Amino acid sequence: MSEYGFARAREDVIAIRNELADQVIQALRHAGLPAFGEGENETADRAGAVVHVEPDADVGSAPVSVGWRCGPAMMQAAVESLASGNPDAPVVRYPGTVGQHMQSALVRILLSAGIIATLENDTMNPDHVLVFGLFSDLPPALRPAFARPGVWGMSHVVM
Repeated sequence: MSEYGFARAREDVIAIRNELADQVIQALRHAGLPAFGEGENETADRAGAVVHVEPDADVGSAPVSVGWRCGPAMMQAAVESLASGNPDAPVVRYPGTVGQHMQSALVRILLSAGIIATLENDTMNPDHVLVFGLFSDLPPALRPAFARPGVWGMSHVVM
């Protein structure tokens, strides 16, 4: 069971999701963005793309998601403003606004790396990106036709 009482996915399913999350992290890092897995050496002072793997067996939307975290000073200022009873201050909205601006950039970067990603359509996480898999996982008839075959993926990148 997961921490919220839902059935946890099998270990082999979690392993596949973790592999996809690793590919997302690498694609974002190759683009020059800070990216890390949720819970991976996580500290409050870490900013950038946070990649989350869904542990539940029944996935309501996507097995992996990505959100953007502002720098620690900005997050602290937002928390302090909320705690002081000033929820309408611009500093409170700033992290969400930046997250929504980063959302389309994250989607475009992931798509260019051959990763199937789309905007989150949920009021609870409006700035998140949903990740479903790789274009190479799709049958040829379902792959996007807007690029030459073999263009998708990071196989041409020298590590």
